[in-house]
Amino acid sequence: MTHQRTLTLAHWGVYEVEYDEAGKAIHLHCFSKDPDPSPIGLHMLSDEVARLRVRRPAVRESWLEHGPGAFPERRGAEPFVEVSWDEALDLVAGELGRVKRDFGNQAIFGGSYGWASAGRFHHAQSQLRRFLNSIGGFVPHKDDYSVGAALVLMPHIVAPLEEILASHTSWEMLARHCKLFVSFGGVPRKNAQINAGGAIVHNVKAGLFSMRDAGVRFVNVTPTADDLDTGGDIEWLSIRPNTDAAMMLALCHTLLVEGLHDQAFLDRYTVGFDKFRPYLSGEQDGQPKDAGWAEKITGIAADRIVALAREMAATRTMVSIGWSLQRSHHGEQPFWALVTLAAMLGQIGLPGGGFGCGYGPANLMGSGALRHPGPTLPQGTNPVSDFIPVARIADMMLQPGERFSYNGAEHRYPDIRLVYWAGGNPFHHHQDLNRLRLAWCKPETVVFHEQFWTPAAKMSDIVLPATTGLERDDIGYARREPYLIAMKKAREPIGEARDDYAIFQAIAQRMGAGRAQSDGREISEWLSHLYEEARVKSAKAGVGLPPFEEFWEAGIAEALRTQQPPVML
Repeated sequence: MTHQRTLTLAHWGVYEVEYDEAGKAIHLHCFSKDPDPSPIGLHMLSDEVARLRVRRPAVRESWLEHGPGAFPERRGAEPFVEVSWDEALDLVAGELGRVKRDFGNQAIFGGSYGWASAGRFHHAQSQLRRFLNSIGGFVPHKDDYSVGAALVLMPHIVAPLEEILASHTSWEMLARHCKLFVSFGGVPRKNAQINAGGAIVHNVKAGLFSMRDAGVRFVNVTPTADDLDTGGDIEWLSIRPNTDAAMMLALCHTLLVEGLHDQAFLDRYTVGFDKFRPYLSGEQDGQPKDAGWAEKITGIAADRIVALAREMAATRTMVSIGWSLQRSHHGEQPFWALVTLAAMLGQIGLPGGGFGCGYGPANLMGSGALRHPGPTLPQGTNPVSDFIPVARIADMMLQPGERFSYNGAEHRYPDIRLVYWAGGNPFHHHQDLNRLRLAWCKPETVVFHEQFWTPAAKMSDIVLPATTGLERDDIGYARREPYLIAMKKAREPIGEARDDYAIFQAIAQRMGAGRAQSDGREISEWLSHLYEEARVKSAKAGVGLPPFEEFWEAGIAEALRTQQPPVML
């Protein structure tokens, strides 16, 4: 006999926690309500994972002996010395105070990047930013590595990308109405195992298979054939990498010269076609962007490009694009071409037609679950105006004071003396690791909250051991997911790990900002407060959620859908 299972949530999904007779968590099981669960998180209780944990506060040897800025080139190469929590917290508070006093808050980089906890209260980036704002502010980043160029571009031509992603036409509506699905970059189900906040009900496989059963035809324009699986036939056009914009332009050209474009739609719903048309036709530069031109660039036969344009114009067509297409020089161009192609087809806003900014990169896109507000930890106000685009960490470190351009404006890189990181790992997601390692010698102090001895932890000066989602209470929520999850603590922290909230509260108290950081609430009070705030907001969106006590007792709350499945725009 075992105790009743409780639930926990990771970005890969919900897992049911099984306990032995003594109440010890012994196994994780896939969520019974998930039709296509991911196995990735099933090992989170394993001894192999536990062996990698940071168990006690630790300080790099040279930094501990000689102070800030001591031998930064030794980061990652020399041993750490374990210290007590009181000593570690005193060191961090003292160092933050020194940098604030001597250089100002604009010399502190709050480097949290990564999804960290799926729980909404213990979300590391939110916790870090709230804490740093409580002591006077910090330099943040903007955008993300996954889809950074599109995040900056799309508000200028459609809407904020976050709004677009949360409004994608659902798989249900695609199965009902779409006839031709053309994907640039596939619909990789392996990527859709995740969602920011947790992929609670994985729906990509069922969505694609239901479209196949409904007779939707698929054309996959991608260098690799295995990034779209419908369980049926798919036409694969093996395009040369980074040439997707050229093919889209050639499709547009065929629509134009054969009179297949929807001029009425362009006139009523768009601006700028009068400027685009001379470029497309070649009137502007002498080079028509026709299928013959594109064949030499893309490797796709000109006659197939022409035929595909005709097929797209003749039926209800959805055009989707992978996020990876914008991770290159001029990466905004495929996304701009995507919207232009869809506008010329004139099907934006129709069920099953239009465009998608990535079916597949996450579980969010295509979900038919009702959209409603979730619990959100307020982060306060940051008085520091400096910032950097997310991928320019090395530039900021190596070129303090130099100008950079971002979104049509000029800015300067701040002079960073202290990096404070909680959640994420720059030595996993940054582009040029050798250059980042060189830049990492610039700060005088690097502080990390970490659960495991990752490369980033080893490249730090002070490492504070943090709890995992299994070791604390929280609320699991993600956009367009049908459930909220009561993430009940499943086991005691390993070693001396503490919650990020507790760590920040202890440092804030040392710096005279304890009240600003905690708002006078314990964790249980925060969870109830944030949930009830979200419940009131959700009610205005047509979603009825039970009171917090009922939710916590049940372990789960369903956001029932009372509206039609979404159709973008």
